[in-house]
Amino acid sequence: MQFFRLRRRQSIFASVAVVGLMFCPSVPAVADPEGVQAEAEAPQDLGFLIEELGRNSHQAEVQNEEVKQLEEQLAEREREVEELRKRADEARERAEQADREVDGARAEVDRIAQSRYRGVAVDPLTMLIDAAGPQEAIDRSAYMNALSRRYSDALNELKRARADAGRARGKVSRAQAQAEFRAGELRARRAKLEAERIDLERLITDIRNRVENMSATEKLAWINKNGPVDHSLDGIMGMNPSGMSALEQAMSKIGAPYVWGATGPDSFDCSGLVVWAYAQQGKRLPRTSQAQMADGVPVSRDQLQPGDVIGFYPGATHVGIYAGDGMVVHASDFGIPVQVVPMDSMPFFGARRY
Repeated sequence: MQFFRLRRRQSIFASVAVVGLMFCPSVPAVADPEGVQAEAEAPQDLGFLIEELGRNSHQAEVQNEEVKQLEEQLAEREREVEELRKRADEARERAEQADREVDGARAEVDRIAQSRYRGVAVDPLTMLIDAAGPQEAIDRSAYMNALSRRYSDALNELKRARADAGRARGKVSRAQAQAEFRAGELRARRAKLEAERIDLERLITDIRNRVENMSATEKLAWINKNGPVDHSLDGIMGMNPSGMSALEQAMSKIGAPYVWGATGPDSFDCSGLVVWAYAQQGKRLPRTSQAQMADGVPVSRDQLQPGDVIGFYPGATHVGIYAGDGMVVHASDFGIPVQVVPMDSMPFFGARRY
């Protein structure tokens, strides 16, 4: 790991240029003009290679973060669709229960109606005249009044049950329509995710091949592109114990390789290192760099504390953890291990405290 823990220096290709100028004997311009020109352009070629590969690697990281964000959104949409379908099933059960209540209320109305008009006492006056005595007349009158009240109540219950059943069936229709709409969105997002994955894999394969085929000089220049330093936490004090603990965890992974989409414990991408470092103390941070910059407590640059999460580049497409003294620990690019670099080596976007 000591190979990777390099002290801060000027870029390697600049050093190569200086050494070449110091030790190359002077040669007449006419002796070998093509050879001299090749020697002069070699550092520029190396610088162009590192710059171009850096752009491609950053684009891969941007797409990697987008893919992870799509995966998060896809999982959320799947949960939403499942919940909507569950609600639709529950609404269907309530509608079926309401239909059963309608059937029951209708049966009760029919039963009472039959009792009233079965010929027991169609005419109230005849019912009273035919009574054996005053008490029987009173009883018959009370019975008919009770039947009338029950019939009225049963009719009201039937109306209520019908209204409830109508509302329940409406809820079923709306829930089903909403679930199907969300399912359609889900299918579209899944298709977009698969397309993004294919593009990302193509770009990653190209970067991996180029890095693995680098010469020793090119690889060293690639590793040193952000000016890594041998940084110690001795004397670094933070006001946020949670952040300080996360920083210590991240520092313990100096030298670990960069792998797109990895969250540790042996390899990481940029946001994966942040997620893992905070997870070691039981804190669950968002998975993507953009989401990490949208959560937590905003922190201005002049108020940074060790352990704060820093976003870089427009759109917060890269993140690291502030390590104090203007330094940041981060998982950089493929072929570059977790290292500490000056915070100013990348364009600052913002910071959050967790």
